[in-house]
Amino acid sequence: MQLYAGVRPIKAYPNAPRRLADERAAHIDLVILRESTEGLFYSAAVHHRSQIIGDHEVRETLRITRSTTEKLHDFAFRLAERRKACGGKGRVTCVDKANVFHSMAFFRKIFDERAARFPGVERSYNYVDAQALDLIRRPWDFDVLVMENMFGDILSDLAGGLVGGMGMAACAEIGDAHGLFQPAHGSAPDIMGQDKANPLAAILSGALMLDYLAERYALEAHANAARMIETAIQNGFEAKRLRPVEFGGDQGTAELTREVIALVEEDRA
Repeated sequence: MQLYAGVRPIKAYPNAPRRLADERAAHIDLVILRESTEGLFYSAAVHHRSQIIGDHEVRETLRITRSTTEKLHDFAFRLAERRKACGGKGRVTCVDKANVFHSMAFFRKIFDERAARFPGVERSYNYVDAQALDLIRRPWDFDVLVMENMFGDILSDLAGGLVGGMGMAACAEIGDAHGLFQPAHGSAPDIMGQDKANPLAAILSGALMLDYLAERYALEAHANAARMIETAIQNGFEAKRLRPVEFGGDQGTAELTREVIALVEEDRA
């Protein structure tokens, strides 16, 4: 389905666990934009292009194409524009390893080309190792981070850990014609049937879906519904009405879901 834009919001909520002691960690609000169809995952995802040479060597193919990368960077800059209109920083950071790999230099070259089309958005750069460090040192300084597939896979988990854990990791996979919305955390068979799973990543993924439909089809009601879900979760944490078991709280999957519904209903009333 060519869902090249993997959108992974990272947002700190009040009274949710924060791994950084700095008070500025309360203001973490960024998006990791992971290219989801190429990069180093290309070998595994497309026709198993890994080259296995006997029992002594394996080679993987990292693929970066102009067509997909142009669309990815355009998506990043448009996303930063929308966030800026709502009070965001309006900045896109290209995360790469352009000092070592030709593929990453190509990725950055296309980033610069597409940036010229968005003069109202600030651009910056970070090597992926420095970005990992900066997500610990100063994550509150970032807005939209755009990167290759494998880098996005790793850094989105790191960033998710800063704001409570993977139970908050909403995700949208978006292409030109389709969108897929699901939590980024996968399944948890070790707690299956125990009413312990945090449903908020799934609920927030639903809000991302409503946002997508609102933008694609100009559906104002869907945009309002997305805001209501986000506001309910924000207010729920502020009032300490959302207390996931994942965070050491007393609310399992079912109770936490009911509480979010109640918060939405109160806002509607």
